[in-house]
Parts: sequence; C-alpha cells; structure tokens
Amino acid sequence: MSPPKDQNRPIVGMLWMLAAGLSFVGMNALVKVLGTSMNPIQAAFLRYVLGLVFLLPALRALLGTPLTRRNLTLFGVRGVVHAIAVMLWFFAMTRIPLAEVTAMNYMTPIYVTLGAALFLGERLAFRRIAAIGVAVIGVLIILRPGFREVLPGHVAMLGTALALGASYLLAKVMVRDIRPSVVVAHLSIWVTIALIPFAVAVWQPPTIRDLGILFVIASFATAGHYFMTLALQAAPVAVTQPVTFLQLIWATLLGTLAFHERVDVWVIAGGTLILAAVSFITWREAMLNKGGTTRPTPLQGAESPASRRY
Repeated sequence: MSPPKDQNRPIVGMLWMLAAGLSFVGMNALVKVLGTSMNPIQAAFLRYVLGLVFLLPALRALLGTPLTRRNLTLFGVRGVVHAIAVMLWFFAMTRIPLAEVTAMNYMTPIYVTLGAALFLGERLAFRRIAAIGVAVIGVLIILRPGFREVLPGHVAMLGTALALGASYLLAKVMVRDIRPSVVVAHLSIWVTIALIPFAVAVWQPPTIRDLGILFVIASFATAGHYFMTLALQAAPVAVTQPVTFLQLIWATLLGTLAFHERVDVWVIAGGTLILAAVSFITWREAMLNKGGTTRPTPLQGAESPASRRY
C-alpha cells in the first residue's frame, strides 16, 4: 500500500523538522540565559503558566470532552510525572552544556521502547534490544564515568528522559479514549497545577525581563511542536527522525559561540550513537508496519517522544 498523499513529501517534512529543531534549540538557549537569574523550578512553573494562553484554540474541545474518574486520575498522574521531568530539565539546563542536554535527551524514545515492552505488551525483538544496547553505550561515552566527573546535571537529564518516557506511555493509554489534541492540552493544565507547590517554596518576584524571556520560551516550544506536527503530516517518521540530529549540531555551535562551552567530541560521538539507535528502531518499525507484519509503535497517534514537551 502506498503512503497517503499528505505523507509523500519528504523534503517538506524534513524542512519542517529542521524548523522544529531550531525552535527547540532556541528555547533551550533562552532557558540557559534565564538560569542565571531565576530558580529553575520557578522558571518551569512560569513557563507553563504563560504557555496556557496557547490553549485558547483548544478550549472548545476541552470543555466538550467528558472525563471519567479514570481519565482524571491518569491526567493527574501524568501531570506529576511530567512536572518532575520539567523541573529536572530546567535544572540540568543550568548545570551542563547545551550539547550534553540535547544528546542525553535522545534517550527518551529508548525508555519508551523499554516501557512499551514492560507495560504495554510490545514485543521486544532482537533489533530493539541491540539498538537499546547501542544507545546505552552512547550514554556511557557522554558520561564517561571514572574518566570525568558525573555532575548533578547529568543525573538530572537521565531522570528527565526516564520521566518523559513514562509521560509518553501514559499518553498512549489516554489517547485510546480521548482525542490527542485534548490529551496535549490537559498536559499543560495538569503540569501547571503540579508545579504550584514547588514554585511557591522557592518563589521570588520575577522581573519584567524574566517574564518576557519565559513567554518567548513558551512561544518557541509551541512553535516547535506545531512545526513537528507539520513534519509528521508531510512525511513518515522514518524520514524526519534523522533530521533531529541537527539539534545536536545547533546546540553545540550555540553553546560554543554564545555560552563559551567547550566542544566535546565525546558528546557528539555518544549523541550520534543514541540517535542512530533511535533512528534504526524508527526506520525498522516503519518498514515492518508498511508490510503489515507488526503492531503500531507505542506512540503512534499520540505525542512523539522526540517532541520534548517542556
């Protein structure tokens, strides 16, 4: 069976994914700038509060979707899990270079693959096990335990990817009953609620400058997700996924030029291995799905684990 007409434009899809990557790298850079003047937990909370304005187009769908007690429970659990991921990510951004944050974030789809096998009944074929092994080697190359100091920011990023993986698996469960757009909108609401007590504990009056930067961060995040959606509509994931590697290139260049961070070839090498493993899993599953020989991947129809909804 040939792919749908709207998924037969690989160049368009790659360009949209490129725009998404640039948006996410710009968001990361602004978070790093903000990290010198605001507690990362408070920054995470305000980023989500200011981002709620982008939910207005989805308001009718939100109000028109009936929710059961089970739905509300899943939304609440996911909100807490995702809030933990967001706080860890904002903390990591202030402690380690941009390139290391970007490279280690590629582990999220690997955690999703493992979680799908453990909790959603997905078959863990040898190709997936091999790809996971390659990704773990990539992380070890980045961290190089015993050869360099493993900083709290590195530990935070490992926790970020793990928590994001759990969040996306919960999303897969929820989209069986609720429209994906409503699931995404509820995420922003519940993460904001979950962050309130943590933000109150460290609250300091923000400046107008800080609020302005946070609004731009929220705008970049929203634009990145919108561009990614357009990319996935234009071309298969197997085509657009490798383009996400460019985020590591942009992050390395920006970290060097704007924040005077040292270019670490080990980070590039490790990040390349991780993304190669993710891209292989994506491509292989796409080929098998095309032939009708396997079930859909864990997040088909939900949010992509590469989308990094911060």
